[in-house]
Amino acid sequence: MDMKPGDVVILKSGGQPMTVAEVKGDAAICLWIGEEGDLFRETLPLVVLDLFEEWQLDVGADGDDEETGDEDEDEDEDEDDEDDEEDEDDEEEVKGRKRR
Repeated sequence: MDMKPGDVVILKSGGQPMTVAEVKGDAAICLWIGEEGDLFRETLPLVVLDLFEEWQLDVGADGDDEETGDEDEDEDEDEDDEDDEEDEDDEEEVKGRKRR
């Protein structure tokens, strides 16, 4: 696999995208920003890296849309709808008891 400086790569085992800064023989010096904003630099063997494809940003391992969270929102809306229906049923049941 030919990697060159500027390529975006990811570990075959997963993780976040990294940028190739330099390729030296069978290894690449990779840079990435951690979750808390720290800059990391690591030399990694080329055999553990894959080129990162843009579509990998859109769909995570669990099938959720990571950038927009669309699937999560849909699930939350469905749960909210079910909760609303249960609340309405409970209210009607309480009203029916009060009339008796």
